[in-house]
Amino acid sequence: MYVCNCNGLRQRDVALAIEAGAVRPREVFERHQCAPQCAKCVCEMRDMIQQSRDAFAMAAE
Repeated sequence: MYVCNCNGLRQRDVALAIEAGAVRPREVFERHQCAPQCAKCVCEMRDMIQQSRDAFAMAAE
């Protein structure tokens, strides 16, 4: 499923960037050498980043 239609970023692309250390949507774009266009995807990226943080926090407990 696409997260960013403008740049063709899929969920797995965003997830890989998060696993590589991206903690902001800007860093996801930088990792894939692109830039936000319409920014409709930023909220979904933030949600994915937060879910990753939450999962990591639960695993650490």
